[in-house]
Amino acid sequence: MIGDVPWPSLREPVMITAFEGWNDAGEAATDAIDHLREVFDAELLAELDPDDYYDFQVNRPHVHLADSERRISWPTTKLFVSRAGDRDVVLIHGIEPNIRWRAFCQELLGAAQRLNVGLIVNVGSLLADVPHTRPVPTSAFATEPRMLETFDVEPAMYEGPTGIVGVLQHTCDLAGFSAISLWAAVPHYVANNPCPKATLALLQRLDDVLDLEIPVGDLPEQAEIWQRGVDQMAAQDSDVAEYVSRLENARDSELLKEGSGDVIAAEFERYLRRQGRGE
Repeated sequence: MIGDVPWPSLREPVMITAFEGWNDAGEAATDAIDHLREVFDAELLAELDPDDYYDFQVNRPHVHLADSERRISWPTTKLFVSRAGDRDVVLIHGIEPNIRWRAFCQELLGAAQRLNVGLIVNVGSLLADVPHTRPVPTSAFATEPRMLETFDVEPAMYEGPTGIVGVLQHTCDLAGFSAISLWAAVPHYVANNPCPKATLALLQRLDDVLDLEIPVGDLPEQAEIWQRGVDQMAAQDSDVAEYVSRLENARDSELLKEGSGDVIAAEFERYLRRQGRGE
């Protein structure tokens, strides 16, 4: 960490991470962290030394003027702390490192240990064959057996190339940290734009898992505007419109299969909880 970090004493803290890059389709994951920083009035606690983890020819520093003085902002990973109801939250807005991934994860876990973090939630978003007109699919995974039952999440069964979220999750497991990963699926045919609908879905899933009572602000309105924009784009291209229609049929069939009594009851319970907060 840069500088002499004064480590505060926190109340039952949870750490939530998101990283720009491969695990941030539609910027949904990092936008979720930025939203939490804003609504919970988070303060910067520390940042990692960028020289240790980043290739500046890949992630270039930015020059800007501040009070008539030229300054350079270096790409790095930052830790923030905020109060969220009856507990504290450590928020990490990071950039997927270019080098030394294992040391990077160990440094983050070292910070989590010094802050007495009891749970780490790694947030990501991925491109998928999903229609923009349906609710954003979200998934929660863990590998530790007791986490599966405690948070009602799925066992992690993925095999293949992974990003820093997968490596950090694995590092948490090896170190004995309680950790889960939350993912939102972003339609791949609109991947170049920020996706507030996916950000909103991630925040709602975080709320369900952690019971943080997260204010969503104007995100629902932003999500509607985003969807109308994609509707207009699809309407101008018959091939895209046909493709979206096929995705809708596939997703509807999938949701019908999943629509058991337990699933419907769980969704209705979440709906009632949010309505009780006036959301």
